[in-house]
Amino acid sequence: METRKIQTVGGGTYTVSLPKEWAEANGVAAGTEVHLHAHIDDLLVVELGEREDDARRAAVVVDSEDPDRLERALRATYAAGFEEVAFRSETAFTRDQRRVVEDAAGTLVGVALADESESLLTVRTLLDSDEVSVGQSVRQLQFVALSMHREATAALTREGGAEPLPDRDDEADRLFRMVDRHFARGLSRLAEVDALGLTRPELFELRTTARELERVADHAERVAAVAAAVDEVPASAADDIEALGERSRSVVEDAVSAVLGDADLDAAHRALANRDDVRERASTVDRRLFEAADADYRLARVVDSLRRTAEHGGNVAELGLRSALRRGERAETGAGDRAKTGAGDRDDEATDDDGRSGATRAPAEHDE
Repeated sequence: METRKIQTVGGGTYTVSLPKEWAEANGVAAGTEVHLHAHIDDLLVVELGEREDDARRAAVVVDSEDPDRLERALRATYAAGFEEVAFRSETAFTRDQRRVVEDAAGTLVGVALADESESLLTVRTLLDSDEVSVGQSVRQLQFVALSMHREATAALTREGGAEPLPDRDDEADRLFRMVDRHFARGLSRLAEVDALGLTRPELFELRTTARELERVADHAERVAAVAAAVDEVPASAADDIEALGERSRSVVEDAVSAVLGDADLDAAHRALANRDDVRERASTVDRRLFEAADADYRLARVVDSLRRTAEHGGNVAELGLRSALRRGERAETGAGDRAKTGAGDRDDEATDDDGRSGATRAPAEHDE
């Protein structure tokens, strides 16, 4: 890093010289046009703009008839932040290949098959970054994941409980992919974080939170699978599992609220304390199941998923501590006193002023 002094010329214009080595390495000379980006996190960035189109468009040559390769390529270009991807075939696309591309596009927010011919399929992302609220999308993902979790636990522990909806996990994946896409674009495109109204630390925390919530949804799906396979759960085990499920969901709720700025620093500490409590309770329930003569071994999988749910919530709570401290909060502050620079406040303001809700202005639609 070099340090340079600001100077004034003419009628008071501020100037600073560029490092000669950088200028020569990038072909910058007198008269070269550059872009200046003033960011919300107080950075001023000088950027050369020749590669703008290359950063927005991708071309994929299809040399295999395997439709799964097309789906993986589409998901990869979406996650990388490309706005358009053109699939080209040296012969002609099969019916299965066309169907896979169209179906895969339907699982991604704002993506559609825009143009097609015998040897060309063009997929475009129609969603503008300034129409997106990442914070609201994380809130929506939290609602989906915890709803799945609540319904799956109820289906297992209560007679006649509601069956979890099979498409909820796909919805959770869809929301996470959208958040992950904007995070990737924020790393490579300087204007992205400004369009989203977030600083890069906030965007990182929201992306990490979304990943943990997506894993919570995966564990809810596992609980639902056990609920569908087990005929009856002993009353004592059902009570233990229901209590564990409720406590693990409270960990996630408090933790996400701390990251979004909807709650104060105490919410993150409470989430971490409850996570530790879930760990101890899960060990106790595991021991009871092992010692019970009539226990179903599949219930141990449920207990493990509930413990892991709390662990994922704890990971978010640690982010919440970081986020709250960066906003300048103290442990004794109330939720109404939080600083106005946090991601949650920025998203709340966007929702109030711009009408943004969920992923866009329009109605919102694994691993361990």
